[in-house]
Amino acid sequence: MTTAVFILVHGGWHDRSTWDKVTPILDANGFSALTPDLPGAGVNAIAPPSLGLSPFDPVAFSTEPSPSAGITQLERTEAVVKLVEEAVALGGGKVILVGHSAGGMTVSAVAERVPDLLAAIVYIAGFLVPNGMPLLAMLQHETMSSALSPGLFIGDPVAIGATRINPGSTDEAYRSLLKASFYGDVSEAEFAHAASHLHYDESNAGALASSGITSERFGTVPRHYVRTTRDCAVPLAGQDHMIALVDGSIGGKTTTHTLASSHSPFLSQPDQLSKILIEIGTCPHTERSHAEGLGA
Repeated sequence: MTTAVFILVHGGWHDRSTWDKVTPILDANGFSALTPDLPGAGVNAIAPPSLGLSPFDPVAFSTEPSPSAGITQLERTEAVVKLVEEAVALGGGKVILVGHSAGGMTVSAVAERVPDLLAAIVYIAGFLVPNGMPLLAMLQHETMSSALSPGLFIGDPVAIGATRINPGSTDEAYRSLLKASFYGDVSEAEFAHAASHLHYDESNAGALASSGITSERFGTVPRHYVRTTRDCAVPLAGQDHMIALVDGSIGGKTTTHTLASSHSPFLSQPDQLSKILIEIGTCPHTERSHAEGLGA
């Protein structure tokens, strides 16, 4: 039997290196995995020019318009749709599409576009947002109020055209907040490595684009959610709120899995996260009842 191919979509400010501990485990268990850099991320990221000033000018950094301001959610959606189509064309069978954090918006949009090409969709502490709602509105909901990550934002996102962070900061308090937000349960060395891969700007377009999911298309794809109980970027209460909202509005049931991890289980618990993905990958997905029967 042909195994499904995983496409792993990173979250905001991250890149494809997010998955470096997970892909070898999937490979060892017979699964291929594709890990794209989304438009504006990784090799596609453009740093604010003010970073080249010496000495560093914090005022310039906090006010200059973002070179990534024009990147749209549609660009990201289309990039992943193309990758799904290529994976299917290469004979890999249907695709299991996985999204971390803000990558959940892309996963949802792709599932709405090409539901017949997907065996399942998986959110890892992801933004699973009901139809008509943008990520920003969900982030502002009371269940997200304990999130630490907004404390990282620099400058006025409206003026800059992006939500800016400074992963290269040498300020100890800022770096401590960065670690607590995303990587609370990883070592200092792993945190330093992960932070070195973060980019500075996330276009506002991604946060402002409304989710466009329907029961007729998105709702036909078995969906899973990996809950992260020690998450300080997308709090557990917010995760559960999103699951309940979408299940209530779209219908069907999101199969849940739980890890006692921070926002980055791919770093702190790659074996446990991979085990969940492999279980999803080896389960029949021809009927929703199969997906609902997986252990939560």
